[in-house]
Amino acid sequence: MFHHASIRTADIHRAIAFYEQLGFIVCDRFTTGYTLACWLEGLGARIELIQIPEPKPAPDPFRDEHYVGYYHLSFDLTDISADLPSWLGELQSSFAQAARVNADLFRPLNILLEPTQQMIGDRVYEVAFIADADGLPLEFIRRYSPPTEKLREGN
Repeated sequence: MFHHASIRTADIHRAIAFYEQLGFIVCDRFTTGYTLACWLEGLGARIELIQIPEPKPAPDPFRDEHYVGYYHLSFDLTDISADLPSWLGELQSSFAQAARVNADLFRPLNILLEPTQQMIGDRVYEVAFIADADGLPLEFIRRYSPPTEKLREGN
């Protein structure tokens, strides 16, 4: 069973605020050696944030086609949202409002890939990517179900 994914961050407070906007909840705060850390749960996953005291810029795994290593975290929104574009639009509005209220903690949402449909195996998915507080890519995926037309009575 998968326990958690760990993310190193330049500013744990900004990272916590970012993931809370996504619906995560801080479960445990602790120190790991010499630095701050926490576990958060949400969207069916658990992540660990670890603050790095002297951070260096991270590589850009989303745009660098030669990058080797972990690429992104992916969250399945099939049971959470009726469609990905609406969910992302609401999230974008939420981040814009948060940035207006507290520009020190929040930035407007950085969308790396607008919602698009992709055939994966024998299914169609809606897929979108955003950048987290440190610019790391996060994928949001949802099984696509085409809108159904209501049947008219008597037909």
